[in-house]
Amino acid sequence: MRIISLNANGIRSAASKGVFGWLRQQKADVVCLQETKAQEDQLADPMFRPDGHHCFYRDATSKKGYSGVAIYAKREPDEVRTALGWDEFDDEGRYVEARFGRLSVVSLYVPSGSSGDERQQLKFKAMDWLAPILDEWMKSGRDYVLCGDWNIVRSAKDIKNWKSNQKNSGCLPEERAWMDGLVERGWVDSYRTLHPEGEDYTWWSNRGNARANDVGWRIDYQLVTPALGQRLKRCAIYRDERFSDHAPYTVDYAD
Repeated sequence: MRIISLNANGIRSAASKGVFGWLRQQKADVVCLQETKAQEDQLADPMFRPDGHHCFYRDATSKKGYSGVAIYAKREPDEVRTALGWDEFDDEGRYVEARFGRLSVVSLYVPSGSSGDERQQLKFKAMDWLAPILDEWMKSGRDYVLCGDWNIVRSAKDIKNWKSNQKNSGCLPEERAWMDGLVERGWVDSYRTLHPEGEDYTWWSNRGNARANDVGWRIDYQLVTPALGQRLKRCAIYRDERFSDHAPYTVDYAD
């Protein structure tokens, strides 16, 4: 089983940069996208419905052209869910889940707090609200793959400029403690499990040649339940082409 996660930073922009041609070559079973920045009626072009895939979009309804998530699946899901029960979160288009038997694959987009204190407070509120939901999923007996842009690094290995970012959103001590708490309560960080000493990044600022100088952050994850953690085979962060300010993150799971 191959699953790819990518914050597209605008699905139409990523499409113009060749992301769909690249995705066709990857032969993924499920693709999770975040930050589609489009309403579904703007995606009439067949490229946004890749051949042989079942496609599900959850757009932002509170602000058009903002946020948004999607899932493309080779196999038709038994069920698709697009709301977790908090309108402020759901209406920004931050969650879609595809269920295949006992397996759930989720495309999740955790709010960023980098634009100012108001959004940072929303981010903290979202973290507090999500924690018991994720704990419930962990205890449910289902297998989960939580794909997405979490907008949080976990450690110094996940960010180039560790010391200078301690007071910046995404690297705040309370954010990192929250992510670590999820792992302590059972969620498996696929990349860190496969690469305990790895220092690879998934996002780079558009400022100051950050990508060329690899001044990045690892904020895109596939967190999985323990049984799937035992089936991790390999993972890859693809940087050869630039579809977005994020890089696609691919994980292969043993059958």
